[in-house]
Amino acid sequence: MPADYASILADIAERVKQRDFQTARNADYIPALAAVPGDRFAMVIRDVNGAEYSTGDADIPFSIQSVSKVFALVLALRSCGEELWQAVRREPSGSAFNSLILLEQEEGIPRNPFINAGAIRVCDMISSRFANPDRSVAEFLGRLSSNPDIRADNDVYLSEDQHGNRNRAIAYLMKSFEKLDNPVEAVVRTYFKQCAIAMSAREMARATLFLANQGIGIDGNMVLSPAETRRINALMLTCGMYDGVGDFAFSVGIPAKSGVGGAIIGVIPGEFSVCVWSPRLDARGNSAAGIAALEMLIEAIGRSVF
Repeated sequence: MPADYASILADIAERVKQRDFQTARNADYIPALAAVPGDRFAMVIRDVNGAEYSTGDADIPFSIQSVSKVFALVLALRSCGEELWQAVRREPSGSAFNSLILLEQEEGIPRNPFINAGAIRVCDMISSRFANPDRSVAEFLGRLSSNPDIRADNDVYLSEDQHGNRNRAIAYLMKSFEKLDNPVEAVVRTYFKQCAIAMSAREMARATLFLANQGIGIDGNMVLSPAETRRINALMLTCGMYDGVGDFAFSVGIPAKSGVGGAIIGVIPGEFSVCVWSPRLDARGNSAAGIAALEMLIEAIGRSVF
């Protein structure tokens, strides 16, 4: 019997309200994110048959931040093919998402595309292949979500740009190893622009559906081949939740990607995509209420990808 997702989401929203996430905090190193009300909560499921279920602030736009890395990676894979994997590896880092230590040790080759170094390298590859790289990921997400008005939030972008010197340091370190093809400032601008994209949880769940549907998007068009889709899901499962990926796989057990704006996207292949958003983050930079909500979801439906 199919799960009653509407009732499940309503129950999750009520249980999340009763939980104490006061020790969790908004990302404060990006001032525009610190200003978002910490009690926001949204959760949206989109199944492969086109049904959609939501609860909470499902239509309020937020800064997607590192969730954008999944879609930038897909865009780069579509344009670069297997060449991409010579520039970026596919292993969990075990370090903070903005660490320079492994990058120095591994001579400028990022450990995976979801840490900042890997995402910056992916932006570099996009910059070499698109006439307007600053807008490429937003336009791609617009097509995937069927909302052509998807844009970067300029206030968030300016905040990223003004407080982004660590990301510049990462880019300059890669440049010193000759692992960046384009000018550093142009690449980090593209990176900041993609992180500043504003979308709602509903739009994110729709954009993510192709990862649950063998590469086919909500418009019925193929975004990736089924084999490439499995690879992206594998990377999300092993690298998508910063250095909390092991605990997340243990407690939730689905491919997922988080961002410091408070969003987490996830999929159960063949069934549905999900986006949950709540801005307060745990010590690892993942949404505290978001992880709790996904744990409740998996408990309610009684299965994961395992």
